[in-house]
Amino acid sequence: MEPTENLTATRHSLAHLLAAAVQRLYPTAKRAIGPAIENGFYYDFEFAEPISDKDLGKIEKEMRKTLATWSSFTRSEKTPDEAREYFKENPYKLELIDEIVGKGESITFYESSPYFTDLCRGGHADDMSTIDPDSFTLSRIAGAYWRGDEKNAMLTRIYGLAFENKEALDAYLKQQEEAKKRDHRKLGKELELFTIIDEIGPGLPLFYPNGTILRRLVERYIEDEQEKRGYVPIWIPHITKGELYKISGHLDKYDAMYTPMRVDEDDYYLKPMNCPHFMMLYRSLPHSYRELPLRYTSTTTNYRYEKSGELSGLTRVRALTQDDCHVFVTPDQIEDEIKRMLDMIGAVYQRFGLTDFWVRISLRDSKNKEGYLGDDTVWQRAEDALRSVVKATGWKYDEADGEAAFYGPKLDFMFKDAIGRQWQLSTIQLDWNLPGRFELEYSDKDGGKSRPVVIHRAILGSTERFLGVMIEHFSGAFPLWLSPVQATILPVSEKTLDYAKEVQAALRAEGFRVDVDDRNESLGKKIRENKIKKTPYLLVVGEKEVDTKTVSAESRDHGQIGALSLEDLVARFQKETSTEGI
Repeated sequence: MEPTENLTATRHSLAHLLAAAVQRLYPTAKRAIGPAIENGFYYDFEFAEPISDKDLGKIEKEMRKTLATWSSFTRSEKTPDEAREYFKENPYKLELIDEIVGKGESITFYESSPYFTDLCRGGHADDMSTIDPDSFTLSRIAGAYWRGDEKNAMLTRIYGLAFENKEALDAYLKQQEEAKKRDHRKLGKELELFTIIDEIGPGLPLFYPNGTILRRLVERYIEDEQEKRGYVPIWIPHITKGELYKISGHLDKYDAMYTPMRVDEDDYYLKPMNCPHFMMLYRSLPHSYRELPLRYTSTTTNYRYEKSGELSGLTRVRALTQDDCHVFVTPDQIEDEIKRMLDMIGAVYQRFGLTDFWVRISLRDSKNKEGYLGDDTVWQRAEDALRSVVKATGWKYDEADGEAAFYGPKLDFMFKDAIGRQWQLSTIQLDWNLPGRFELEYSDKDGGKSRPVVIHRAILGSTERFLGVMIEHFSGAFPLWLSPVQATILPVSEKTLDYAKEVQAALRAEGFRVDVDDRNESLGKKIRENKIKKTPYLLVVGEKEVDTKTVSAESRDHGQIGALSLEDLVARFQKETSTEGI
């Protein structure tokens, strides 16, 4: 779940404490902004001389020294002239002041004399003395452009971690150490799953054979589960005229689209999303209420211009493949259809071993409704429908103001992995607005024309990001059904190679993915190196196994098994692949 208001206020207060410590140690440093963030806080500075991670200990020590005598904040309102005078030497604060004035908002200062005064909207700890001095630490330094714009000055961002107490902080730090071992970028290279090549471009992963098998297994599993539930496949192209995104509204509201290419007399775009294509395909044919719900699905790649600094392995890419689905329904079919989707989400993630999750109901910003399509009645109806269906499941949920898509509210599914980290994966979006922009219709029971509602849904979110999560969740040691190579046969010598290949052929005939390690290396070395690859089963064949028509099996997860006939081995594999994750 989201952090409590008290913890968020504490993290915000610690950002100010960080700024106060820096101000005392580096009097010429210029302060920019410092919010609370997930797991902690940061503050951006312009330093006269560069600092490094080696300086964090000194700054952290000053923070604790200051905290010991800092009790609370005092709020005061300032006129624009007073505010500008106070920050006359700080261009970053002056820019923020001008922005506040332009919006017609009050300018507020928060002070803890004699240590610190800052421009701030508020949201602090009521009593700084309640903050455990061992509950926070400074974690790292990074570069950050002012306001996130590459055209602006590069500032120094100091990150901090903060939790309720020392025990929670220590638990998080331990989790982070484990996360380093599981880093999918590291394992992706070691296990030869994927790579990113500079000559091809950042954020554009390429998959080796084992990685390709892994993504096929995942995608085909989802496709099979969808077909069982009445979803029908479609195919859509990867480029389109800009006119399509004018109709949908994305051309004006979506900033991650690549520069268009000129084809004949029109601008064409690489598609950053699939919704408009689904809408047009629906519109191209007449539809009756008898056909609804109509469940279109397509596994297809989108292209988004993500900033270089935000790219990360498979979890943040520029080419992302979605198991996308759009269901066209009548209004009275909404709840049953979403229940069908929730049933699939529960089943899929149980299969992948992700059973600890909660649902975020992402709503329109209640204070600022600009930029959203549709009127208040439509939004209220959509939000109430999502609340109703989630409450009926009994699942844990929370509501998040301002997290909706511009065309409708959504459900975001937050899953915990094997080491307790939270990932947003599946999403369901309820949309009354795009069907109107595309003038979608169906013939209703009375012979008239009615407008369908569209439910957008992705189970994995994106294949690439999901694979990054799975690599880290399993630490590269995938369950048997998901392993690109399920077993490796290790012939003891050249004499047993023919039998090893017979075993391989027999297992492959049963549908299992099996390799033979026929390198001219010692058995011990082959065993060690194949264990590093985290293969679920190693099958040794020597002269004894040739004579008895068996294999000597060792399981990665269960240790030495001993001699097994091929029939017993196949039965073991079939049982294990059919029950894992269930």
